[in-house]
Amino acid sequence: MRLAPRLNDMAERISILLVEDDPVARSAVAANLAAHGNEVRAVPDGEEAMRQWELRRPDLVLLDLALPGIDGIGVVRRIRREATTPILILSARDREPDKVAALDAGADDYVTKPFGMPELHARIRAVLRRSAGPAADVEGVVRFGPLELDPGRRRVTVNGHLARLTPREYELLKTLLANPGRLLTHGRLLRAVWGVEYAEESHYLHVHVGQIRRKLAALDADGELARLIVSEPGVGYRVGDLEAEAGS
Repeated sequence: MRLAPRLNDMAERISILLVEDDPVARSAVAANLAAHGNEVRAVPDGEEAMRQWELRRPDLVLLDLALPGIDGIGVVRRIRREATTPILILSARDREPDKVAALDAGADDYVTKPFGMPELHARIRAVLRRSAGPAADVEGVVRFGPLELDPGRRRVTVNGHLARLTPREYELLKTLLANPGRLLTHGRLLRAVWGVEYAEESHYLHVHVGQIRRKLAALDADGELARLIVSEPGVGYRVGDLEAEAGS
């Protein structure tokens, strides 16, 4: 099993597979990424992407959806059969169903074209932080700022005070915290917490996320958790990067 790169090395020695059929965009993005010290292999289609994937096993895949031959969704599914390598979609398709399909297939995040390179670099840093693993200690306790989730005791505290979550709220927060930075679709969260028969009942999520936010905010006098659960309308939720939020 290949170890994720250390966080303090990410900006310098990341191997990236860029899959983009537009030669102008491919050249521009590859040049920018390489100028920031990354090792970049840029290819124009899904078949070559899979060949390069097998040869090099990069740290990160940047992937367009509209590719000749094997499309982007097909590439995601093939990679996910054997690896958890971060996959960031770069696509002009901005419809919610396209985003949901890519994320449900196993992509980690989705950037809509046109995008700025600072945004792309920020998204890359976020998905690579996630690939380093959840923020749990040796006993499995997950910490995000003043929040602690202890799976052994099935309890959540904020600044040492117990957050009285219902079992569903606890499972929902636990699922999100286990995937820091990753955008989880409504369907994936509903299947994980309620079961497959509830995969279309997105209103359940809105209610429970609202309750979680309210209960955590009541114990968070400094507002550090205000951006803990970030929503992408029509698509899903992610755990925000508290470190980045604090520094912004």
